[in-house]
Amino acid sequence: MVESELLRRIRSNPADFSELFRLYYKPIFGYILRRTGNFDEAADIAAETFFKAFRNINRFSYRGISVKIWLYRIATNEVNLFIRQWKKHNSIFERIDSADRDSFNDYVNEDRIEYEAELQKHDQFMLILSELRKLPVKYQEVISLKYFEGKENKEIAEILAIKDGTLKSLLSRGLEKLRQKCNPF
Repeated sequence: MVESELLRRIRSNPADFSELFRLYYKPIFGYILRRTGNFDEAADIAAETFFKAFRNINRFSYRGISVKIWLYRIATNEVNLFIRQWKKHNSIFERIDSADRDSFNDYVNEDRIEYEAELQKHDQFMLILSELRKLPVKYQEVISLKYFEGKENKEIAEILAIKDGTLKSLLSRGLEKLRQKCNPF
């Protein structure tokens, strides 16, 4: 389905936001999980990301970026806010009624087992993630989007609203710093 058609439907019937949620929840959640390394924190941040998107979807308009890019920007901002504050955000679970909460929890818990198994298989990934989180946020963002999310440079530059040259410089420097931390010899 074309995003513009889905946006039109969401504006006339907010319940159709669930389609947008189903389309993008897993990639956004995966991105957040790989940035934070903690399932519960990632679930809270993903919930906050989609809550903010739901609240502001009527103000979204195409200005050279897609809804997917917009969602990644919201997620990136939420992760950065979490990192700066080092505390959990009030989760969306406190703002929704119990029937919706149970439904959402069921959906999240189905993925929990899959994501936790993936993390346990990759000890080296966890080492890299640990060292990555020690780098300045500007390096964390570009490395996560490039190598964990598989984004192209153009898309990363759009998500982070930076120039291509800046992106290449951040990637190069960030990778060199990460190599030094993971291979000190």
